[in-house]
Amino acid sequence: ARAFSVPLQRPADCGADRYFDSSRLACAPCGAHQRQSAGGSSCVCEPGYRMVSSNDGFSVTCEKCPENMSGVTQDGWNCITCPKGLTSKGNCKCPNNEILVERSMDGVLLNEALCIHCNGSEQSFSAPDASGNRCVRCEKTFIQVSKSCDCNSPNILTGGLCFLPREGLPPKGVAAVRFAQLGITLTSAWFLKNLQSSAFACWLYSNLTACQALGNMCVMNMNSLSSSSTDACGLFQYIFVSTARVGIIHSIPYWRRNLPWLYYGDQPGLASQVLEKNNFPTTFTFKGTDKDVKLKFIAASFDSAGNFLKWQSLEGGILQLCPDTQTKLNAAYVFGTTYQQNCKISVSKILLDFGNPVFYDLFLEYNGGNGQQHLWAVPVLNLNLQYNEKFVNQGSNMNNWFLTRRFFLVDALSGKENDLGKQPRVIRIASKITISIRLVSHTQRGTVYPLLITVAYTDVLIQNPETQSVMVSFAVSYEMNQSEAQIQTDIALGVLGGLAVLWSLLKTAGWKRRTGSSIIDLQTVFKFLLFYAGDLANVFFIITVGTGIYWLVFFKAQQFVSVFLPLPSQEEDFVTYIACAFSLKALQFLHLLVSQLAIDIFFIDWERPKGKVLKAVEGEGVIKSTAAPVSIWRTYFIANEWNEIQTVRKINPLFQVLAVLFFLEVVGFSNLALMDASSSLTRSSESYVAPWSRILRFGVSAALWIAIAILQVIFFAVIYERFVEDKISQFVDLCCVSNISVFLLSHNCFGHYIHGRSVHGHADTNMEEMNMNLKREAENLCSQRGLLPNTDGQTFQISISRKMRLHYDWIHETLTRKRGPARLLDSSANTFEQSTRAYNAMNKFLSSFIDHVHKEMDYIVKDKLLLERILGMEFMEPIEKSIFYNDEGHSFSDVLYYGNETTLLVFDILFFSVVDLASQSFVLAAVLTYLQQELFRFIRNTLGQKNLASKTLVDRRFLI
Repeated sequence: ARAFSVPLQRPADCGADRYFDSSRLACAPCGAHQRQSAGGSSCVCEPGYRMVSSNDGFSVTCEKCPENMSGVTQDGWNCITCPKGLTSKGNCKCPNNEILVERSMDGVLLNEALCIHCNGSEQSFSAPDASGNRCVRCEKTFIQVSKSCDCNSPNILTGGLCFLPREGLPPKGVAAVRFAQLGITLTSAWFLKNLQSSAFACWLYSNLTACQALGNMCVMNMNSLSSSSTDACGLFQYIFVSTARVGIIHSIPYWRRNLPWLYYGDQPGLASQVLEKNNFPTTFTFKGTDKDVKLKFIAASFDSAGNFLKWQSLEGGILQLCPDTQTKLNAAYVFGTTYQQNCKISVSKILLDFGNPVFYDLFLEYNGGNGQQHLWAVPVLNLNLQYNEKFVNQGSNMNNWFLTRRFFLVDALSGKENDLGKQPRVIRIASKITISIRLVSHTQRGTVYPLLITVAYTDVLIQNPETQSVMVSFAVSYEMNQSEAQIQTDIALGVLGGLAVLWSLLKTAGWKRRTGSSIIDLQTVFKFLLFYAGDLANVFFIITVGTGIYWLVFFKAQQFVSVFLPLPSQEEDFVTYIACAFSLKALQFLHLLVSQLAIDIFFIDWERPKGKVLKAVEGEGVIKSTAAPVSIWRTYFIANEWNEIQTVRKINPLFQVLAVLFFLEVVGFSNLALMDASSSLTRSSESYVAPWSRILRFGVSAALWIAIAILQVIFFAVIYERFVEDKISQFVDLCCVSNISVFLLSHNCFGHYIHGRSVHGHADTNMEEMNMNLKREAENLCSQRGLLPNTDGQTFQISISRKMRLHYDWIHETLTRKRGPARLLDSSANTFEQSTRAYNAMNKFLSSFIDHVHKEMDYIVKDKLLLERILGMEFMEPIEKSIFYNDEGHSFSDVLYYGNETTLLVFDILFFSVVDLASQSFVLAAVLTYLQQELFRFIRNTLGQKNLASKTLVDRRFLI
């Protein structure tokens, strides 16, 4: 294969005797007696040689000039005699006050060049032009001062102008420019040439261009106004003070006639008056025609010499250094759209595009009451201001600000030290520009304060422009005073936080009663903190969800502007609240998980032996008649069903995550979280995408989570569980059909009871008898299933006495003794037989307890008071008798996922939101949320299964 590669060569690599051939993109040799041209892309004859032929400098033929005509004409085609010497290029030269003449009036070449003196006397007042080829009228200041074209002492010659040495002239200026970020002070070639002359011409002749040029030099020096300095700003201030008598423009005291408007004044507190005393004299809406929602910025632009260039609209990206499409650039000026543009620009591109600085005076155009168009001056906050120690343009205290008017984007001129034609040593770039629009407090009609543009400059020391780059940004921000909203949030947090303390105390009191203890110990304090963590998490969640939905509704739905979104810096408290809510809710969730994994549970088998069987007695060789064994499979079956419903929820978690993600990313609800006024769910790929608001992202996602969850709960409760499958109710029915009750304790002296005693007396039967029993029950031919006669109540909350608990623990101890130290085991008996006897003993004890056999450990059945239900605690303490509270619902689900859906849902929402706020990705948040759901479900199932096998003596091998 042939390689398609060429060597890299640049014009600078060619040297003096070669030129850069653009057709070959390589250096080519010049001919005899030739050298490289100034541009490097052609050849010219050496000094003393004239051109005989040339094809635009590529095919050049040179011929040596004779000795008596050693000079070459300026066009290079002829030889000529030079009476006053030669230049380095071999051309004729003349003194400064003379012009070179090589041809006669009719164009005939002279044998000898002439140097003709320009007549600088009165009537003529002529002098050579810049090229030295013709006589022109000399500059008017020379004529006014000396009546000639000379500016001799004691007159003052500066910047090509001549001035009389009169009193009252501005002091001699310092042509220094300070680049504070680099710690460098340069003597600027531009200032050296033009500073003094501009000051004199502005002062003496009120020359408008000179005054503008002087103002531009002050701006290039970062408005370094100081009474002890005679730099550009010092000279400008000298003239400003000295021309107070000439009057002001447009009744603005800081805009002196003939001078540019650079400052607002140095009175303390003036900035706050300018920015807050008067409102902008028009209102804005989010919903209206194009002219109502566009910010019409217009700028008066000037070049560095002080010439007015034109009025320029900011649309089209005049102030945006980052390249982008026209539509996206213009989006910066759509009212209500927070705009942010960041990019990195190479220094070489900056030098190429911004060789000459342009200065801007920015205004905002608006329609006056009489239909006349008016301009409102936009003040500038220069963060690099080099004023005096009284003013610091940092922080939020406006009283310390010093406002200016004029600014520039790139200054590649003042950093040139010796030669204005060379590359600057330092350039200054507006690396950060922010236009701030602040809403008037309590406005309902879209009234804003005067706008402010903030500019921050970066000083760049030029070393290698090709490799150097600068990060620049342009932003439009919308602000409002958030102090009132913060106060309201703090009040809500304080009030709800106080209520959370009281609620946690009630929970702790209820927990103490359910544990059968009245002593306040360290465990009680720890439990209170856990309860308070969960309740405080709910407080933070309510506040953050309310805040997010408030901003979503009121910002997106408003017509006349009354609120602006908080800035990213103002969202920090909100993000902190979400982080606190997530941390505390995670603690509550783990507490819930641990509590559910430590419950005591036992399955009471009511089945009794049917008949007797013959059984051989091991070791005795005889056969005895014993009661027929009761099948254990029903217990295994109920244990498996309980194991399955441990992590059943009121919603489908996978559908929840997918539905939220579908509405956010596919339908487009995520677009509502953008910091713009649009409430559209779809955006064009060519339109500008505003930055995300973290408050709106949380508000949109949380609202969707809650709405979809509510719809799921309604669907499952009203339709699915009624017509398809209700696993909780079915479990209760299954217990009754299986003739097995469930006795579980979530606390030391509190728990739940599911009465599963069969009304048919037995359940271990064949299919025909089972169907017959169910048919009789459906036809009401048998008693009801309830614990009490003629009732259907099968589920109860139970509050057991201390004596009952001690007896339960005594029997249960033998269930778990096989897992204790070997020295505590009964070595004379088989461990399995011990466990079997303990299981039978527990089954017999609990069944006899339910049948009121133990009068010293009896119980009563009653209804809970309404206040007890509301507070979730029991007022009556079970001292002598245990208490069974009728349960109209299925409160035993409190020890399952099913009864804690609110906690699980809030935890999922907060987990999703925390991941999203950290990554700004709904997709990643959805994936990680589903993974954590599956992880904790696996942990809950695995450890719950282990606890079930441990507490009920059901072999884990039968739990599938």
